[in-house]
Amino acid sequence: MSGFDVLTRGEVLHAALQARDYLVDCGVPAALAAKDPRLWGRRSVDHSRLGWLDLPTASRGLLDQIDGLVAEARYSGLDHIVLIGVGAETYAAQAVMEAHAAHTPALTGGSPGGSPGGAASGGALTVLDGGDTAALATALERLDRTLVVLSSKAGVSLEGDAYRRVFAAAFRDHGLSDREIAGRFLVITDHGSPLHDFARQCGYRIGLTDPYLPGHFGALSAYGLVPAVLAGADAHRLLDEAAALAPALAGHDDNPGLLLGAILGGSAQQGEGGLARDKVVLREPGGSGALTAWIAQLLAVGTGKRGRGVLAFEPPGVPRGCPDAHGIALNPRAATSEDADTSVWAPLGAQFLLWEYATAVAGWLLGVNPFEPGGTSVQEAEDDAAALLRAAAGGRLPGGDPVLVDGDIEIHTALPFRTDIGLEAVVAALLDRVPGTGYLSVETYLSGEFSGRYLAPALARGALRPVGYGHGPGHLHATGPVHKDGPGTGAFLIVTGDPAPGDALADLPVPGRSYGLGRLRTARGLAEERALRRRGLPVVRLHLRDPAAGVERLAEAVRAVTATDPSGAAGPEDTGKA
Repeated sequence: MSGFDVLTRGEVLHAALQARDYLVDCGVPAALAAKDPRLWGRRSVDHSRLGWLDLPTASRGLLDQIDGLVAEARYSGLDHIVLIGVGAETYAAQAVMEAHAAHTPALTGGSPGGSPGGAASGGALTVLDGGDTAALATALERLDRTLVVLSSKAGVSLEGDAYRRVFAAAFRDHGLSDREIAGRFLVITDHGSPLHDFARQCGYRIGLTDPYLPGHFGALSAYGLVPAVLAGADAHRLLDEAAALAPALAGHDDNPGLLLGAILGGSAQQGEGGLARDKVVLREPGGSGALTAWIAQLLAVGTGKRGRGVLAFEPPGVPRGCPDAHGIALNPRAATSEDADTSVWAPLGAQFLLWEYATAVAGWLLGVNPFEPGGTSVQEAEDDAAALLRAAAGGRLPGGDPVLVDGDIEIHTALPFRTDIGLEAVVAALLDRVPGTGYLSVETYLSGEFSGRYLAPALARGALRPVGYGHGPGHLHATGPVHKDGPGTGAFLIVTGDPAPGDALADLPVPGRSYGLGRLRTARGLAEERALRRRGLPVVRLHLRDPAAGVERLAEAVRAVTATDPSGAAGPEDTGKA
């Protein structure tokens, strides 16, 4: 695909055209073309924060710089790239590899990208962000071929530190010297960041990025490109695709980025009926992939501020006829999609630039600065998780006593519910607390592959509201700003669990720390629960003492509570297995 286009219809079209005319009258397209930071206030945005507009050209120099590193890696037999990061730093690279796998299916060796937000294997790239341990097991079996990329704009996350220590110890056990171990790590970070200083002390290879470039606008920077190029993707084609779109973004006529931004921002404002369509349902032809996850985090961080924000969902979690949601189809195969109000056609490089431009425009319409990082909410939860681990000092995490134990499931919540009924009652109580314009978010902190996706269709019918889901901590790290600093209309189900029996890596000790990977996952879930409660949001945390049995029991409870729709008819998915 070489072209790009945005088409919309119905009520969304009316709101979008009004918003686009307003944007043109206010000179927004011209100001963006000139990279004028005064769009967001005289002092709120530095000119360099708009450097993402130049990346289709500027990043070509980056590719020239890493040619030598790629050649050296191939000469050394390092063709398996392990990418350690959380959120924006990993989704873009995953999306690039998924597109690469689609163009070169013979090279995939299996699934082209796995599940965004968890651990994924696709081609020669494995992403580790604290989710499923299956990919970690695969990576540790490929140590002879592995180069580890640690990617973070600031300091290393708790998961990044843990995985770095695990791989350093594994390389040492494999017989590598300290110098050889240092050569197996590449750090991508901002110039002058704490991670920059740490990597220099360790003797790691370092790729530096512009500290003024917003991380969620960095898909075409080193964060998105370098891991994918090392894994074999063609980033030159990606930049060509983005560069082909750039001229269309310079004006206001036939500007697809301006129209998409008007659709997002115009719909998210209150309409004549007082309803804001601030939720989008992203649809990809082959099912949701890393591009969907990347767009979701871009919108969440870019617009989730000051009580506003656009939140993205995947189709399994959205009930029919949701009035404040509109569907957006990404590269649909047909000219129109019955399930979508808007269709966006563009190859991946153009998709990156198009959505970044549209998010900037939508932020302006909503009166928020889209280039600010996600406030303190993300760092707050990480700091709290670290404090919980320190307080435990190898003992029990201070998570508080459950209000009820149903079988092997501990129930932690401040919501009132009938304790004589148990798990079904607490599920029903949480669904009742989802606001009429709100949503439910399911976050899983488990070592296995279980995802809230399995529960989403039934929960959506039970709540009659959209349901989002993802693996922790990646999903809440990426979308946390809109949950915590946005409209404040979410309800949350957090699922933690003991290490799965038979999974040798489920609670693998972290070298030099007093905890293992399982305790780290649980601490992350506890910290997110505490952060959400502090904001007065309804939250239930379920801790599964036996993850396999607990998952079945939870699915059974959800089916029991949501077995009938409002008319009393059983839903088809309700009888399926999780």
